[in-house]
Amino acid sequence: MVTVLDTIAEAKQRLRHPEKAHRPDTEIARKPEWIRVKAPTSQGYRDTRELVKSHNLVTVCEEASCPNIGECWEKKHATFMIMGEICTRACAFCNVATGMPNALDPHEPENVGLAVAKMGLNHVVITSVDRDDLADGGAQHFVEVIHAIRRHAPGTTIEILTPDFLRKPGALEAVVAARPDVFNHNLETVASNYLTVRPGARYFHSIRLLQRVKELDPTIFTKSGIMVGLGEERNEVLQLMDDLRTADVDFITIGQYLQPSRKHHRVVSFVTPDEFKSYETVAYSKGFLMVSASPLTRSSHHAGDDFDRLRAAREKKLALAS
Repeated sequence: MVTVLDTIAEAKQRLRHPEKAHRPDTEIARKPEWIRVKAPTSQGYRDTRELVKSHNLVTVCEEASCPNIGECWEKKHATFMIMGEICTRACAFCNVATGMPNALDPHEPENVGLAVAKMGLNHVVITSVDRDDLADGGAQHFVEVIHAIRRHAPGTTIEILTPDFLRKPGALEAVVAARPDVFNHNLETVASNYLTVRPGARYFHSIRLLQRVKELDPTIFTKSGIMVGLGEERNEVLQLMDDLRTADVDFITIGQYLQPSRKHHRVVSFVTPDEFKSYETVAYSKGFLMVSASPLTRSSHHAGDDFDRLRAAREKKLALAS
């Protein structure tokens, strides 16, 4: 039965995603028990929300409708999304609005640095919308945010989750030169899905971008993530793992795709916890230093704890090699 609330939610999605209005409706599948989460209600969640709003910041936690927002914000963990709330691309899986973005906020780097210091974060994740409208894809803005965090919170380790900087010469090099601790760029899905799921991107360009980071600075950890349940075959996921290892990527995350609205790509399947465990086992056997694979895994979920484990895994590997 369609309720008034359902109708309002759909109307909001049409306003948020006018570029997806031409897509046919797809029924949103009922989530299995293992993937349901409670609505956030804690005081810690409300405190983090107020801090984010007071500094005029945007988080991917909200914009991408992350199912882990209650857990993360209660612990004062947040992934900041820089360069606005409007993306220049219209990926079929993504809940971030698409259109022509506003001008960059020159105060944003400083605001992010101050917020990180005020929250007392040991580890912070910075991501962004795609900014194909900018000559450098927003690379210099990433650099300024990294520098601002270093000034205000010198003890905080920094993880960035970047766009692909497609056809933006020198952009990647500028960001790597700012020396984030972790460079994350998500493949999102297997190669055969790119035309329908991620049409503005190029699978092998993304692989090459991650490989280039290691060539420029081998000390930076590299990371990439995918969603499953988009119609991929198991052998395609295993091939993707091999492609990432060829690029010397250290860390892979694998999570369940959840459909934001009827206008987004449908969920083809819900992958079981046992299947995720199998992916984790195989990924470790292929040589990844860190693997996070579960229905609710997202790129920045538990990022701080994962960074500590990632660093320990590298130290152990080096000790065994010496």
